[in-house]
Amino acid sequence: MRVPAVDLTRLHSQIEDELLALAKNVIGSGRYILGPEVRKLERRMMELTQTKACVAVNSGTDALTLALMASGIGRECEVITTPFSFFATVEAILAVGAKPVFVDIEPTTFCINPELLERAVSNRTSAIIPVHIYGHPANMPEIIKQAEMLNNVFVLEDCAQALGASINGKPVGSFGDFSAFSFYPTKNVGALGDGGCFVTKFDNYAEAVRRLRNHGQSSRYFYESRGINSRLDEIQAGFLNVKLRFLDEWNRERKKLAQSYTARINLELGDRVICPSEKENFNHVYNQYTIRVNKRVEILRYLQENGIEAIAHYPCPLHLIKPLRYLRYKVGDFPQAETAAREVISLPIFPGLTENEQEYVVAKLKNAIKGG
Repeated sequence: MRVPAVDLTRLHSQIEDELLALAKNVIGSGRYILGPEVRKLERRMMELTQTKACVAVNSGTDALTLALMASGIGRECEVITTPFSFFATVEAILAVGAKPVFVDIEPTTFCINPELLERAVSNRTSAIIPVHIYGHPANMPEIIKQAEMLNNVFVLEDCAQALGASINGKPVGSFGDFSAFSFYPTKNVGALGDGGCFVTKFDNYAEAVRRLRNHGQSSRYFYESRGINSRLDEIQAGFLNVKLRFLDEWNRERKKLAQSYTARINLELGDRVICPSEKENFNHVYNQYTIRVNKRVEILRYLQENGIEAIAHYPCPLHLIKPLRYLRYKVGDFPQAETAAREVISLPIFPGLTENEQEYVVAKLKNAIKGG
């Protein structure tokens, strides 16, 4: 049996007629960039995140970068973030010329540990970027509390994997000064290409990002500053508008699949596997279902050899990657992130994953761990 990490064809087959009709309408409209579908998407994301403004852009990476650009963060600035994330989180910091400063993670959530923030602060600290990794919210109430004790420090939430996640009913994306979302195809709601958006509670920063995403133009051919080209395609915005109607349904299915995995794994393997958990009043949306195991390399290889598209998200913490060697971090600086990087395996999870497929995954995981 083959079990993919994600099978978007199953998802799209249920709404194929709507997607095709949308594509036909956009083609017939003659509006392909920043049209009515983009504006509709921006309004919907404002509602979902309980924010005042949304700006649709080309990718989640651009959303992070544009947030930093709009806030004036650049050379001589430091940005605190987690060493356990996809490279895009740090890539945005590097893109504006700022210096990444890392803080270790909580071992249970994989998110940045707010209790360690204070020791990373300097007089150059300009922003904090918590990442809601795998779909579990970072501890935003505590992070905001820490940030409020500092002067002129922005909080930029990296919500790339966490659309629909919340804390005490308050959605991620609504806690920080700014937030960035990704619509990469494998996200909980993804485009049929790439896309992202920036959301904020501040109209002036949203207006700055609108200019910056369009080459810095305040009006056609008049430029306020240098910008970039990050205009979301109208057809991708339209696809997202169709798919966002199913966000809650698909997130409920992800949670049900996660609960099923945990029950099966605990029954079969007990404490030989650490399953993901949720903090009380934190709503995890399981963009990934990520376990921790000993002998990760051997177990991952066995699963893949048996047709299971399991993935290590992420096998090398960011402070040890080649592009950041100039920061002179070393092995042992962030032990929780380093341990997680050695142990994590993300099992297939997506709406449409079948019970038989889950049974097969857990059976092969059991064989791999018990040596058979």
